[in-house]
Amino acid sequence: MSRTARIGVDVGGTFTDLLLHDPARGLTWPGKLPTTPHAPHDAIIAGITRLLAETGTEPGEVAGVVHGTTLVTNTLLERTGAVVGLLTTEGFGDTLEMAREIRFDPTDLHARPAAPLVPRHLCRGIPGRLAADGTELAPLAEDAVLAQVKDLLAHGVEAVAVALLHSYRDDRHERRVRDLLARAHPDLPVTLSSAVAPVVGEYGRASTACLNAYVQPLVAHYLDALRDDLTALGVDAPLHVMLSGGGVTTLDDAKAFPVRLLESGPAAGAIAAAAVARRTGEPDVLSFDMGGTTAKIAIVSGGEPRRKHDFEAGRVDKFKPGSGLPVQLTVVDMIEIGSGGGSIAAPDPLGLLKVGPRSAGSVPGPVAYGRGGERPTVTDADLVLGYLDPDAFLGGEMRLRTAEVRKAVAHDVGDPLGLDETGAAAGIVEVATASMAAAARMHLSEHGRDPAGFALVAFGGAGPVHAYSLAKQLKIARVIVPMRAGVMSAYGFLVAAPTVDQVRSLPSPLSEVDWDRVGALYGEMAARATAVLGTADGVRFRRSADLRYLGQGSELEVELPGDGRLREAFEAAYRAAFGRTLDGPVEVVGWRLSARLPGHDIELGCEPADGDARRGERDVYFPGHGRLRAAVWDRYRLRPGTELTGPAVFEERESSCSFGPDCRVRVGDDLTLFVAIG
Repeated sequence: MSRTARIGVDVGGTFTDLLLHDPARGLTWPGKLPTTPHAPHDAIIAGITRLLAETGTEPGEVAGVVHGTTLVTNTLLERTGAVVGLLTTEGFGDTLEMAREIRFDPTDLHARPAAPLVPRHLCRGIPGRLAADGTELAPLAEDAVLAQVKDLLAHGVEAVAVALLHSYRDDRHERRVRDLLARAHPDLPVTLSSAVAPVVGEYGRASTACLNAYVQPLVAHYLDALRDDLTALGVDAPLHVMLSGGGVTTLDDAKAFPVRLLESGPAAGAIAAAAVARRTGEPDVLSFDMGGTTAKIAIVSGGEPRRKHDFEAGRVDKFKPGSGLPVQLTVVDMIEIGSGGGSIAAPDPLGLLKVGPRSAGSVPGPVAYGRGGERPTVTDADLVLGYLDPDAFLGGEMRLRTAEVRKAVAHDVGDPLGLDETGAAAGIVEVATASMAAAARMHLSEHGRDPAGFALVAFGGAGPVHAYSLAKQLKIARVIVPMRAGVMSAYGFLVAAPTVDQVRSLPSPLSEVDWDRVGALYGEMAARATAVLGTADGVRFRRSADLRYLGQGSELEVELPGDGRLREAFEAAYRAAFGRTLDGPVEVVGWRLSARLPGHDIELGCEPADGDARRGERDVYFPGHGRLRAAVWDRYRLRPGTELTGPAVFEERESSCSFGPDCRVRVGDDLTLFVAIG
């Protein structure tokens, strides 16, 4: 039996999306069903079982499953992780409490940062110390290590993080702690800061190690249970996991470093948008991924999403840097907004309409789903405005409750604000869209970019529904809606490349770099990367450095130029970011290596189905135009090359999109919709 099929699985807050691809049969088949938040495995296994049945695929024909999870993020936000103890250098037990000694909002006297994951009484100092150059100033007190851990276990500690001073330069003391604990407490999970984040800065390194230890037991249990469920189903194939930086990694690596899965699910959407950009030849696109719980927006330039190497998790205030916990890892640079299809709408005490961030999720869900939801949501407003067909949602499997929705919208929004049915629903959508547009403008402005120069790639269950109104607010003239838009994150899992990102800190003035030492570091990183990837054949390496002017507090990543002119490359990057350069010495803070195997090129389109593509007409509300009679089209029956004008609605099983009378729509060869807004 040949193993040629691969399955991508994205567990969202409202729906679980799946995509099966079998190149041997030229088959790409989507699946979508409500998420089971109490037991995510249930929806995953039910969805895979259904995919296999619908496509006539035997479990033994599956070559691999790629999964993305929000488990790390949810565990952090809900504070449901393990009890963690921190071992640090004696005298540095207050590192997590002191943080960076800044106020994230100096105008708010009551502002409080996110609480550390490890309380002060579980942070223990250990005698022994290394100098900044790695020289041992005092030997590690091994008896103290064992004594402190014994006491931590008596306090209920379930995992240990180790973050000793200068371990980024020399990790011998941290490795010795690990070896001692492996013998004394073999079942105790231990995270070394030098393994998870070998970078300068004890606070960021310690915070990252603590977060890894905090989620490690739960993530390991989850992934092992999922692996067991797949095996019981007969799918005895490798299980890979999406990384925050947009690559995929092995099950064992994900269990060892679960902190790297922090932005696992959202990253897949940006990777999918990048694949669409490459296929369509668009140099700059704005990735717009709107699901049931949140909307994610990311910049894609040159066929790749922007990435960054630090992140703040669990922010007290989403838009205020410094209010969260720093995490040193590679992530896709995006902004996430609490505006999704399930976002609840209601007037605030001042009588102003607010939408989100509270979400109805999948249970009870929007009122329209008939699963117990009583508060109107964005999806409910979409139904009132004609964007959704109550009889065709999820291919007709979930009939939407129109009467109940109208009653809820009137009771919670229309009557309190003195609005009719259309005005209340339009207000909900307008507020949600304005929130997303404001976030997009902020994200773009931080990178000096104008939204008008981008094409908007819309996907997710709700992204295409709101693409027209968002593009209008951002003054974006081109919208791209790929086929299978409702399950694009699952597509992102399948096209993502197996990737390992490594970093080593070796601070030095650029003029005094020890290139032999740098070469040795790159050799170590390459060996580690190829070991995780399981091969050295076909691996593409990208080498870069973090540089800054001497005395500055932040760095720019610069790819190492082939001609060796690193200062010139840094100054070009600095000028592009800040419009100027400075006089003075430049220093290197860290060296980076990204190792990547080739990704997969997967065709999302399908052969047009027989029959008339036009389903009929219905009244649809369009911002600035009011309610209009719009043609309704079946995306599966559209013919490549077809050109249409709005107002029009395009429906497929997992999503739908609506475009106003000022739009021209062209159907691409793979049934992608290319929309020009006048």
